[in-house]
Amino acid sequence: MTKVLEINDVTKKFGDFKALDKISFSLNKGEVLGFIGPNGAGKSTTIRILLGLLQANAGTAQIFGEDVWGDAVSIHERVAYVPGDVNLWPNLTGGEIIDLFLSFRGATVDEARKEELIRRFDFDPTKKARAYSKGNRQKVALIAAFAADADLYLLDEPTSGLDPLQERVFQECVEEAKERGASILLSSHILSEVERLCDQVAIIRQGEIVEFGSLEEMRHLTRTQITLKTTENLSQLSEQSWAHDVAYEQDEVVFQLDSEHMNDLLSFLQPYHVIKFESAPPKLEDLFMRHYEAEEGVK
Repeated sequence: MTKVLEINDVTKKFGDFKALDKISFSLNKGEVLGFIGPNGAGKSTTIRILLGLLQANAGTAQIFGEDVWGDAVSIHERVAYVPGDVNLWPNLTGGEIIDLFLSFRGATVDEARKEELIRRFDFDPTKKARAYSKGNRQKVALIAAFAADADLYLLDEPTSGLDPLQERVFQECVEEAKERGASILLSSHILSEVERLCDQVAIIRQGEIVEFGSLEEMRHLTRTQITLKTTENLSQLSEQSWAHDVAYEQDEVVFQLDSEHMNDLLSFLQPYHVIKFESAPPKLEDLFMRHYEAEEGVK
């Protein structure tokens, strides 16, 4: 696979505070990477380094094989960026700002696609920016980002302020960009969005990458939710070391199972007459919350 973005052992300090501590991850061509972590974990600092706005104290960061600091100008011609809080010129209309953003990149604009995006995002480009809500300011940046082809999209909480319908349009735009062969780095607090869109996930906590890989590679790190119903009493289930958070709800029992102990559960159930057995795959949120709770415990 062709690596579009690669970070190796990047460290960034602000005085005595270490915002990033030897972080490493990569993004391949045509893939979507979810970049998640609690507030203050280092997500935006990492993206600012990738944009060439901050210089790392140590390590290397490359986009398209070029140094993000030394070759920022040529890199930016092929990159689209959407921040989580968009500031606009108050006296310009949304349509004028979209065109201005596109001219900054020197991009060839597909006017038909731009008009289609304006329609899909239900956006009025004739109003002055001072009249726009936060969600409409986000739409300006999103329309400008997706109106012209980019090879890499750096999206830092891009759906902040959007309603659920517009979030759905955004997800469709990401999927379409991926189909065109673009790569996307998506920093988002909406874990269901990350789980739906992303091929790989990097979890950052206190300036360190604590997990990196595909969702399938991470599944074994979380527990599976099991719902059982049997004709017999299952009170002994709560005594098993691999069964966690056992809850008896009416005539069913719901619990968390260490995924590697599925065979132990099946052996345990052999004497019982099972009426219902449901297994829900572990979610990205479970993995994220495990690390978030670990951070809270440290604090």
